[in-house]
Amino acid sequence: MRKFLPGMILLIGLVACGGGTASDSTPAAPPVLDPYRTVTPAATLTPLPPLTEVFLPTPTPVTYTVKNGDTLSGIALRYNVSLNDLLAANPGVDANAMPVGTVLIIPVGGVVRGEPTPTPAALTVRQARCWPEASGGLWCFGLVQNEYGTALENLSAQFTLLDSSGNVVASQTAFGLLNILPAGEAMPFAVHFPPSVSASVTPRLQVLTAILLLPGDARYLPVALQNVLVQVDSTGRTAQVTGSAMPTMLDGQANMLWILGTAYDASGNVVGVRRWEAATPVTGGVSLPFSFSVSSVGPAIDRVELLVEARP
Repeated sequence: MRKFLPGMILLIGLVACGGGTASDSTPAAPPVLDPYRTVTPAATLTPLPPLTEVFLPTPTPVTYTVKNGDTLSGIALRYNVSLNDLLAANPGVDANAMPVGTVLIIPVGGVVRGEPTPTPAALTVRQARCWPEASGGLWCFGLVQNEYGTALENLSAQFTLLDSSGNVVASQTAFGLLNILPAGEAMPFAVHFPPSVSASVTPRLQVLTAILLLPGDARYLPVALQNVLVQVDSTGRTAQVTGSAMPTMLDGQANMLWILGTAYDASGNVVGVRRWEAATPVTGGVSLPFSFSVSSVGPAIDRVELLVEARP
């Protein structure tokens, strides 16, 4: 289902996948650590600066990426379309041999249109801000809030950089760092612009896609985070995150488990992100230790908030 920004997971100190229970390497000089424990994300108490205006979602084509265990009839039921209409919209798809990763066109209103225009679930854009690199590039982060009573999936957004005259300097699409955004939670988007882009720009963030997740969707598993400890080093540039994750279902296992760490400064701005990935399946009821670091590309880290996702 998920697309990820090319090259993002290879960048040091930002979005990266870790393996199993191995810890990330520590700084060369022994840091002075300021530990704190966190069980659930803390609310941002400091009002965020008016960094961006909120754009309403724009019309986007409806597509669906096939995942393990999907069937055409299940997908048709999910989007409230007939199986015949779904087959007609995807004439090259074999219902009996549908590879994972296949992108399906979802017909709107039972009719296949050249440019389907459904409206995504509206999300609150809490912020969009860019931090310049020493090399001249820009790391831009956006933060969206899910104010619905159910989770959202298939999140994507468009970053647009404007100069002082309001002209578009650069634009780039970003995808959610997890497949789903739980109800009531916030999740960042992140993109990198090369050194050719000036730092004196104004970022705008526009939500492109966000789909309400049906209750009881068996593609995602419940996970509990336990004994989470965040230690920020004396410079405030890096935080070490440790703890354990336990799928809470009574049987079965999670074959995919991700933990997303989002670093915030004292004003509530996103300054760094990192995604950790378990290297082996995790059995229900069994705790898996995790350890990873997240670094700031802006001001000192004040706190780190975690989101977790698991799939069978």
